[in-house]
Amino acid sequence: MNNLIDASTLLDKEFGKEGTSSRNQFKEEAYTYYLSQILKSRRKELKISQKELADRIGKQRPYISRVENGEDLRLSNFIQIATALGLDFSLTPQ
Repeated sequence: MNNLIDASTLLDKEFGKEGTSSRNQFKEEAYTYYLSQILKSRRKELKISQKELADRIGKQRPYISRVENGEDLRLSNFIQIATALGLDFSLTPQ
């Protein structure tokens, strides 16, 4: 049982301490991937192809693929895609 390691310790070891640039980069990439999976899940729920979604927002199908893989997600495009999928997007203070 003494070999157990908590998530915080693991993250510190793999990506650096909280506040470091490497840790911040990891968090940003993880959040981007999380958001991309929400879009992908919603698209599939609506039974819309990547091509159809791309046509709705005036982009090419490969762009949708990159977004769904968390590779190219700009805020303006995220909002555009979310709206095309019938998702509401809002920012609220914490």
